[in-house]
Amino acid sequence: MTHDTPVAAPASGIGFFERYLTLWVLLCIVAGIALGRLAPDLATTLDRMAITVDGAPVISIPIAICLFFMMYPIMVKIDFAEVLQAGRSLRPVLLTLVVNWAIKPFTMYAIASFFLGTLFLPFIGPAAVDHVSMPLGVSLDVGETYGAGTAVLHEGVKMLEVPLWRSYLAGCILLGIAPCTAMVLVWGHLARGNAGHTLVMVAINSLTMLVLYGALGGLLLGMGRLPVPWRALLLSIAVYVALPLAAGIVSQRWIVQAFGRTWFEERFLGWLQPITITALLATLVLLFSFKGDTIVANPLTILWIAIPLFLQTVLIFAVTYLLARLLGFTYENAAPSAMIGASNHFEVAIATAAMLYGLASGAALATVVGVLIEVPVMLMLVRFCLRTQAWFPCDATTPLLARTGRP
Repeated sequence: MTHDTPVAAPASGIGFFERYLTLWVLLCIVAGIALGRLAPDLATTLDRMAITVDGAPVISIPIAICLFFMMYPIMVKIDFAEVLQAGRSLRPVLLTLVVNWAIKPFTMYAIASFFLGTLFLPFIGPAAVDHVSMPLGVSLDVGETYGAGTAVLHEGVKMLEVPLWRSYLAGCILLGIAPCTAMVLVWGHLARGNAGHTLVMVAINSLTMLVLYGALGGLLLGMGRLPVPWRALLLSIAVYVALPLAAGIVSQRWIVQAFGRTWFEERFLGWLQPITITALLATLVLLFSFKGDTIVANPLTILWIAIPLFLQTVLIFAVTYLLARLLGFTYENAAPSAMIGASNHFEVAIATAAMLYGLASGAALATVVGVLIEVPVMLMLVRFCLRTQAWFPCDATTPLLARTGRP
């Protein structure tokens, strides 16, 4: 993408794989459950192919490879020179940053805590537990406590035993602090929004995550009495954000210089698209091969997680959309601002949950539920935006609050 060609989505709108992403995720659930039942040793063997620190698995090598190829295509598409142009639309940028980093993480924590820890707790099971990875750099003896967890031996491996609902809460928190994916370029395009603003915010959010993702993650996980593996959080940011970010910047410059901008956008990015989807789906199949028993035993598990995620998405969209209207934004800036706030960077959330708590954890499952509901919910919000374009002024120079008449 360049300043001259800011729109990432094709003119025809959402692509085939993106349009049916929910269906692919559902198929991955079925395939993963079947794999877990028919070949339980295969998934376990793959997950144990890991880089270990102090005897504890820290990075699953197969998952790290898959997740790199999920993240790299997002980063390589972005022309970070666009960030320098953000001053032309400073107010929408500031609104998006405030919503994404000062409001959204805390509303996610509050909503998920209430629904998972109170309203749905009888259905999840007050006594239900989850076994998550020991925090990197923390040495506990069996029986010692860490937050809400207790060190136990699980299948011969020392792990933390935590309440299951708190594990789901951890996944929701990781989604709440991971704003804005490349998919938001599609949502903004479908809503007929300002593609330049959307592109700038994808770049700015990617850079902001390097600073705030670990800090907010540690704060909110600690508030939820969940393991806060700071070293693993920082390592996760380095592996799943900084590494593909650096690789994207360097490789984009080299490819454009060597083969030209047209070849890069029309050929190279086209080759990457199926690789991204394949890596995502492979990760989901492996994840559900571990969580199949939980889902079969309680098929409503996904629903209990999906409801707070849905409410959070709609709330953040509504807050941003309303503030944009009160501040007198044009529709072209209001729509993508609200979409960016509502959308989640689920690739980073999945990667971080797998690294911090393990691929078999409830936290990892919760992040995947975010993928499951992303497409239908965002398409619903796109339709709402298109129907409410008349709410916004044609000229954004005068805030609505300062007007005496209708916009």
